[in-house]
Amino acid sequence: MNMKFLVILLGIFSTPILLQAQTDARPAYARDNVNAVLWQQKSGEYRALAYQAYNFARFGLDCALQNRSKKPRCVVVDVDETVLDNSAFEGYELHKGVSYDQNDWLLWTSKAAADTIPGALSFLKYAEKKHVEVFYITNRGKIEYEATLKNLQKFNFPFADAKHLLVKDNTSDKEPRRKQVAESYNIVMLCGDNLNDFSDMFYLKDQQSRNATVDEARQLFGTRFIIIPNPTYGDWESPVYQYKKGLTEQEKADKRMEAIKGF
Repeated sequence: MNMKFLVILLGIFSTPILLQAQTDARPAYARDNVNAVLWQQKSGEYRALAYQAYNFARFGLDCALQNRSKKPRCVVVDVDETVLDNSAFEGYELHKGVSYDQNDWLLWTSKAAADTIPGALSFLKYAEKKHVEVFYITNRGKIEYEATLKNLQKFNFPFADAKHLLVKDNTSDKEPRRKQVAESYNIVMLCGDNLNDFSDMFYLKDQQSRNATVDEARQLFGTRFIIIPNPTYGDWESPVYQYKKGLTEQEKADKRMEAIKGF
């Protein structure tokens, strides 16, 4: 057997081993999101829940329009996982073997390549036909403003313009921006994947308080508050970590496991 042939054989048989070694080298926490991302990208159940949410939104809007309003009416929506689908970014991070990289996120949003959440565009166009304006309140930063606008305009989302897109300023609490809109408009509905998209009564609360507030506000969900499923991330995670800053990804993974109930 000549040396050249031996090198080729070694290359063929060692490649799967090397790939396996690279995969195994990824920290376990980097794979925690696999089922969530896969469910969002592939399952009919996710699509059905998104359509169901926006069907409720249409019904709730019709009910709200039966009441007189001195101010022009509007709907307030979040952007990420509410009208735009970022699961491709989550998939990128999984393949890369990291939980989250801010530079990757900025690269992703700069591409203005996110697809739409099922049902979102048709509902907001329905609102436009009913002479209800749409405000997009997002915690994307100012550096992401132009690309976010471009992404929304690519799909012809109604009211996707400078007046109606409000990005994060100096706080992740959206209440000041909602109040800014409410000065001139009657907010008849809010749509989001995160409780903080609806009211500051959920903001920075511990897990027990958050859940108790949901129970108290249960009649608002499906009527005034329309929540879109998001299994991959959200402000529900921070209470799991007791809002502690500076935790490593491994420490976060450990706390996630500790929080899961068994029998």
